This record gives sequence, C-alpha cells and structure tokens, in this order.
Amino acid sequence: MNNLQKRILTSIIILPLSIFFVVKGGYLLTFFLILILFAGMYELFSVFKKRQSIIFLSLILILSLFSIYYLREQMPDFLYFAIAVTISSDIGGYIFGKIFKWKKLTKISPNKTYSGVLGSYLFSIICLFIWMEFISFGFFIHYKVLLMTIIFSTVAQIGDLTISYFKRLEKIKDTGKVLPGHGGIFDRIDGLMFVVMMAAIYHHLQL
Repeated sequence: MNNLQKRILTSIIILPLSIFFVVKGGYLLTFFLILILFAGMYELFSVFKKRQSIIFLSLILILSLFSIYYLREQMPDFLYFAIAVTISSDIGGYIFGKIFKWKKLTKISPNKTYSGVLGSYLFSIICLFIWMEFISFGFFIHYKVLLMTIIFSTVAQIGDLTISYFKRLEKIKDTGKVLPGHGGIFDRIDGLMFVVMMAAIYHHLQL
C-alpha cells in the first residue's frame, strides 16, 4: 500500500470519527480533545528536542483545542464552517500540488508550490458555494463570508508552513506515525489549529 492509499484510508476512518465527536459536543467532545492533547504532547516530547519548539507548539495545541470547545459551545455552525474550509483548503493544495508541478513556494516546505496555493483557494471557495446551498445569507453577508473563507484558507496555509518550519528546525519529516499516510497529530491538524484560534478570536470580538 503506497502513501496515497494509506492517506485516503486513514482519512476515511479518522474524518467521520472526528466529525462525530465535534457534532456531539459535551463530554464526548471533551474526551476527544483530551485524547488529541495527550497524543500531541506525546509527539512533542518524543520527537522535538528544542525547548522553544516544545513550548510554542504546546501553547498552540492547547489554545486550538480550547478554541474548538469554545466555538462548539458558542457557535457550532461557525466551527463547522471553519473546519470545512480548512479541510477543503488542504485537499485543494494537495491535489493541485501533485497534478501541477509549478514553482516551489518556499524552502521551508519543499512540497509547497504556487499551484498548491491556487488549489487551496479554489477548493475553499468551492466549499463556500456548497455551504451556501444549505444556509441562506444576505448580500452583505456573502461578501463577509467570502472574505472570511479566503482568510481561513490563508491562515490554514500559514499554519501549515509554521509547523513545517518547526519540523525543519528539528530536521524531521513528520511529527509522528500515529496516522498512516499523514504522519503525526501535528501533521494532520497543522492548519486547523491556527484557523480555529482565529475563528474563536473573531467570534469573541463580535460579541
């Protein structure tokens, strides 16, 4: 089984489970987030050696998990939308990056290309249009949600590069092997951590 097949199989198993816990909320979501916290902290202390990396990534992990819980309690639809856009952005970047071999984006992550960036934005906007089929917005809200979609995709990509930067400092390819085809916990939720934190801050400021 090649890496792509492992990636697809893992996603088929992990994604529905994650959606189940997030949608259910309450104690089930708390249990799920604690499980991710322990798995993530295990990765940090077993793979990363630099103290500043461990401190920074621990803080990001804790704040992002808290943000997920906060948004699930305060505005679940906004959380679902943020997750959907992040996943779409990740898929778009992966597909376009594999199909179109454009110029490399940065030395921080050799696999990141300009075509991947384009794919991330394109798939995120497609996700928005699909989302709009189920939720009706006014014209002004359309503009705000489109802007928020682009921001979410941008933050997801920056988050991905941020984690790649710390992995590069440690000279490692993946943060772990718990998710076949994906790597570790941080490899899978790199962009999402930053998106949900930004979404939580945005929602709090709107109150």
